[in-house]
Amino acid sequence: MSRQASKDTAAELAVRRLLHAAGLRYRVEYPVPGMARRRIDVAFTGAKVAVLIDGCFWHGCPQHATRPKANAQWWREKLDRNMARDRETTENLVSLGWMVLRFWEHEAPEQVAVRVGAAVERRRAELIKGRKT
Repeated sequence: MSRQASKDTAAELAVRRLLHAAGLRYRVEYPVPGMARRRIDVAFTGAKVAVLIDGCFWHGCPQHATRPKANAQWWREKLDRNMARDRETTENLVSLGWMVLRFWEHEAPEQVAVRVGAAVERRRAELIKGRKT
């Protein structure tokens, strides 16, 4: 497991390149407020938009997740804990006013970047509108 990339995966890099090319600026591996040892893959701190790109195996993708046969009980518990941690992280961020966008590593980076860009622009507009009232 130590050889598995936990950051800067191919999916993350592809999405980040597209976001940067679109003129969006973001923070990488941003700490989740109030939660030790948890990070946001791509964070738009001003707009409070958190982008998390989850690996199919490690986070239980409904289309591509597999369950190892060797040491099956240990793996089942490990992967279930990962998914519970994902839910807990999302709930924490939402309670702090963040918009959380989760994507699977198999999703097309172009589509992910378009959805993220639209969400960031929408949030920025909401924040500006909120300041005027």
